[in-house]
Amino acid sequence: MLLILMLIIPLGGAVVISMLDRAPNLRETATLLTAVILFLLNIVLAVDVFDGARPTFEIAGFIPGAPIMLGAEPLGVIFGLIASGLWIVTSVYSIGYMRGKNEANQTRFYTFFSVALACTMGVAYAGNLISLFIFYEALSLSTYPLVTHHNNEAARQGGRTYLGVLLGTSIGLFLFGVLWVWHEAGSVAFVPDGVFGSDANLSLIVPMLALFVFGIGKAGVMPFHRWLPAAMVAPTPVSALLHAVAVVKAGVFSVLKVTTYTFGIDLLAVTPGTDFFLWVAAATILIASIIALRQDNLKRRLAYSTVSQLSYIVLAAMLANSAGIVGGALHIASHAFGKITLFFCAGAIYVAANKTTVSQLKGIGRVMPWTMTFFAIGAISIIGLPPTAGFVSKWYILQGVIDAGQPAIAGVLIISTLLSAAYLMPIVYAAFFQVPEVSGAPSHGEAPLPILIALGASVALTFAMFVFAESALKAAAQITGGI
Repeated sequence: MLLILMLIIPLGGAVVISMLDRAPNLRETATLLTAVILFLLNIVLAVDVFDGARPTFEIAGFIPGAPIMLGAEPLGVIFGLIASGLWIVTSVYSIGYMRGKNEANQTRFYTFFSVALACTMGVAYAGNLISLFIFYEALSLSTYPLVTHHNNEAARQGGRTYLGVLLGTSIGLFLFGVLWVWHEAGSVAFVPDGVFGSDANLSLIVPMLALFVFGIGKAGVMPFHRWLPAAMVAPTPVSALLHAVAVVKAGVFSVLKVTTYTFGIDLLAVTPGTDFFLWVAAATILIASIIALRQDNLKRRLAYSTVSQLSYIVLAAMLANSAGIVGGALHIASHAFGKITLFFCAGAIYVAANKTTVSQLKGIGRVMPWTMTFFAIGAISIIGLPPTAGFVSKWYILQGVIDAGQPAIAGVLIISTLLSAAYLMPIVYAAFFQVPEVSGAPSHGEAPLPILIALGASVALTFAMFVFAESALKAAAQITGGI
């Protein structure tokens, strides 16, 4: 019942929200209440799963041997907790943002946000590859109205790119990969050691894996990353959804899940040619960071940062060892906390000061000190410095790199850290230590209170993951049975 409620609660919430168009206070109360209930359900389920339970729920069985079903295991629970918990924070933020900018179609926004969270829960608790593909596609479709929220030509163009890339890669590659695995292994189930036996044809593993790495376009591996910067035409709360709560995290989660529970890390460790994917991820990390350096639009700079940081998780999965998988799972959380903070700050600046570019931010820390302090903390986490969540996840990814005997990849991670500092820290410096180019004191102040409350919560999560790193590690270690 807990598993099916993961879908029923947000879908039911969407129905209620859509009926409250003329009562905005009740509509937003319904949004927050739905988010809180969903998070509490995830906590209850997490307790059971971390105690060893592995519940399942079959939704439909019309495909012989491949029912549409839900199932809970440690990696899915971690993703479910992150997405549902951040939905609460994003809902609080959205109230301040949507009212502060007097956005149109707010009821439609909250309704589709709730539907998208239902699809995200489906991805988190998909019981096999067929189910994962179905919920993955549903998430793409349900977020399209959010990306095109402004309903102008720029939004429609961004939406076409968004849907075109995601549906093109999933139908052309991801689905083919699912069918190929089913044909070769005779199973689409998720099992701890993968579905392939000891007699697996190793020559097929690399091309089969390629269909998932590139076909799961939400993971943002180059060259299938263009949808992510294109989607920045959406309101900032949608950007937060895309980058931290649901969409991109659904992508890298899916790569991590397929690596662990379809192929199995033991099989990938002995399959010749899998290093190719390490270098694809490494190239994405570096190229996206270099592109981010050149972006003056703040949200686009953060978008390319996300492309880079997502490939840390893909790289961690391709290391095919326990430390890499654990580090990748932790990075889903740490990147979510850090990047949602940065996007929240970008939205706060837009609401309060109507500024959208990096070059406009000189001296803004003097009138928005809380916002820019939060931005600095989020930046430190994305870079991977203590005492933030980013340090924890990147530490274990680096351990996985060392365990895999990949010194060149370790060099890539070091260079990436420097590049991250190069495109984020000058923003902090300009905000606090440079004077505005236009003379006169700025007339704006801090963003609305709900935005600052949401920012405080996301920053608290960033610090909490560092302070309680041992607990986070114990939860992630259950994915592979320890490190």
